[in-house]
Amino acid sequence: MDVKAPIKVYMTKKLMGVKPDTTVQEASKLMMEFDVGSLVVVDDEGNVVGFFTKSDIIRRVIVPGLSYDIPVKEIMTKELITVNANTPLGDVLKKMSEHRIKHILIEDEGKIVGIFTLSDLLEASRRRLETAISTE
Repeated sequence: MDVKAPIKVYMTKKLMGVKPDTTVQEASKLMMEFDVGSLVVVDDEGNVVGFFTKSDIIRRVIVPGLSYDIPVKEIMTKELITVNANTPLGDVLKKMSEHRIKHILIEDEGKIVGIFTLSDLLEASRRRLETAISTE
Protein backbone atom coordinates (compact mmCIF):
# COMPACT_ATOMS: atom_id res chain seq x y z
CA MET A 1 0.00 0.00 0.00
CA ASP A 2 1.22 3.44 -0.89
CA VAL A 3 0.30 5.59 2.12
CA LYS A 4 1.11 8.70 0.09
CA ALA A 5 -1.38 7.86 -2.69
CA PRO A 6 -4.56 9.98 -2.71
CA ILE A 7 -7.56 8.30 -1.13
CA LYS A 8 -9.47 8.57 -4.43
CA VAL A 9 -7.32 5.65 -5.63
CA TYR A 10 -8.83 3.39 -2.95
CA MET A 11 -12.32 4.80 -2.41
CA THR A 12 -15.58 3.27 -3.58
CA LYS A 13 -17.38 5.65 -5.91
CA LYS A 14 -20.80 4.05 -5.85
CA LEU A 15 -22.68 5.13 -2.75
CA MET A 16 -25.84 3.45 -1.53
CA GLY A 17 -28.32 5.95 -0.20
CA VAL A 18 -31.68 6.22 1.51
CA LYS A 19 -34.05 9.06 2.34
CA PRO A 20 -34.23 10.33 5.94
CA ASP A 21 -37.72 8.84 6.45
CA THR A 22 -36.64 5.33 5.43
CA THR A 23 -37.17 2.98 8.36
CA VAL A 24 -34.26 1.24 10.06
CA GLN A 25 -35.84 -2.06 8.95
CA GLU A 26 -35.90 -1.01 5.26
CA ALA A 27 -32.37 0.40 5.41
CA SER A 28 -31.08 -2.76 7.10
CA LYS A 29 -32.63 -4.94 4.39
CA LEU A 30 -30.94 -2.81 1.74
CA MET A 31 -27.58 -3.16 3.51
CA MET A 32 -28.00 -6.93 3.63
CA GLU A 33 -29.13 -7.17 0.01
CA PHE A 34 -26.12 -5.27 -1.29
CA ASP A 35 -23.68 -6.51 1.37
CA VAL A 36 -22.66 -3.04 2.56
CA GLY A 37 -21.96 -1.80 6.05
CA SER A 38 -23.16 1.76 5.59
CA LEU A 39 -25.55 4.02 3.72
CA VAL A 40 -25.57 7.73 3.07
CA VAL A 41 -28.77 9.53 3.92
CA VAL A 42 -29.80 12.00 1.22
CA ASP A 43 -32.44 14.71 1.11
CA ASP A 44 -34.79 15.39 -1.80
CA GLU A 45 -32.14 17.52 -3.55
CA GLY A 46 -29.60 14.70 -3.37
CA ASN A 47 -27.49 16.30 -0.64
CA VAL A 48 -25.91 13.98 1.91
CA VAL A 49 -27.44 14.87 5.29
CA GLY A 50 -26.36 11.88 7.34
CA PHE A 51 -24.60 8.57 7.53
CA PHE A 52 -26.08 5.25 8.72
CA THR A 53 -23.97 2.21 9.65
CA LYS A 54 -24.28 -1.27 11.11
CA SER A 55 -22.79 0.14 14.30
CA ASP A 56 -25.63 2.68 14.47
CA ILE A 57 -28.12 -0.19 14.34
CA ILE A 58 -26.42 -1.96 17.23
CA ARG A 59 -25.63 1.06 19.42
CA ARG A 60 -28.67 3.21 18.74
CA VAL A 61 -31.48 0.72 18.04
CA ILE A 62 -30.82 -2.79 19.37
CA VAL A 63 -29.11 -1.96 22.66
CA PRO A 64 -31.65 0.71 23.71
CA GLY A 65 -34.48 -1.53 22.50
CA LEU A 66 -35.97 0.85 19.94
CA SER A 67 -38.37 -0.19 17.21
CA TYR A 68 -37.00 -1.03 13.78
CA ASP A 69 -39.81 1.08 12.34
CA ILE A 70 -38.19 4.38 13.35
CA PRO A 71 -36.79 6.51 10.52
CA VAL A 72 -33.04 6.52 10.01
CA LYS A 73 -33.02 10.31 10.50
CA GLU A 74 -33.61 9.70 14.22
CA ILE A 75 -30.44 7.65 14.69
CA MET A 76 -28.14 8.54 11.79
CA THR A 77 -24.85 10.29 12.33
CA LYS A 78 -25.43 13.92 11.42
CA GLU A 79 -21.95 15.32 11.98
CA LEU A 80 -20.16 13.85 8.99
CA ILE A 81 -16.44 13.15 9.09
CA THR A 82 -15.02 13.67 5.62
CA VAL A 83 -11.71 13.99 3.83
CA ASN A 84 -10.79 15.49 0.49
CA ALA A 85 -10.35 13.07 -2.42
CA ASN A 86 -6.66 14.07 -2.68
CA THR A 87 -5.84 13.36 0.97
CA PRO A 88 -3.08 10.75 1.25
CA LEU A 89 -4.14 7.28 2.41
CA GLY A 90 -1.89 7.49 5.47
CA ASP A 91 -3.58 10.70 6.65
CA VAL A 92 -7.02 9.19 6.09
CA LEU A 93 -6.13 6.10 8.15
CA LYS A 94 -4.82 8.34 10.93
CA LYS A 95 -8.04 10.38 10.95
CA MET A 96 -10.14 7.22 11.02
CA SER A 97 -8.10 5.92 13.94
CA GLU A 98 -8.43 9.20 15.84
CA HIS A 99 -12.22 9.17 15.41
CA ARG A 100 -12.46 5.40 15.91
CA ILE A 101 -14.46 4.90 12.70
CA LYS A 102 -14.47 2.21 10.01
CA HIS A 103 -15.99 4.31 7.22
CA ILE A 104 -15.19 7.81 5.99
CA LEU A 105 -16.87 9.91 3.34
CA ILE A 106 -14.77 11.40 0.56
CA GLU A 107 -15.53 14.84 -0.80
CA ASP A 108 -14.41 16.90 -3.73
CA GLU A 109 -15.39 20.55 -4.20
CA GLY A 110 -17.89 20.33 -1.34
CA LYS A 111 -19.71 17.27 -2.70
CA ILE A 112 -19.58 13.72 -1.36
CA VAL A 113 -18.04 11.66 -4.18
CA GLY A 114 -17.24 8.36 -2.49
CA ILE A 115 -16.59 6.37 0.62
CA PHE A 116 -13.55 4.61 2.00
CA THR A 117 -13.78 1.70 4.39
CA LEU A 118 -11.24 -0.60 5.94
CA SER A 119 -12.72 -3.29 3.68
CA ASP A 120 -11.58 -1.24 0.67
CA LEU A 121 -8.04 -1.38 2.01
CA LEU A 122 -8.24 -5.15 2.47
CA GLU A 123 -9.64 -5.57 -1.05
CA ALA A 124 -6.81 -3.48 -2.55
CA SER A 125 -4.28 -5.60 -0.63
CA ARG A 126 -5.92 -8.80 -1.88
CA ARG A 127 -5.81 -7.62 -5.50
CA ARG A 128 -2.17 -6.62 -5.16
CA LEU A 129 -1.31 -10.04 -3.69
CA GLU A 130 -3.19 -11.86 -6.48
CA THR A 131 -1.32 -9.80 -9.07
CA ALA A 132 2.02 -10.64 -7.44
CA ILE A 133 1.18 -14.34 -7.34
CA SER A 134 0.04 -14.45 -10.96
CA THR A 135 3.28 -12.86 -12.20
CA GLU A 136 5.46 -15.47 -10.52
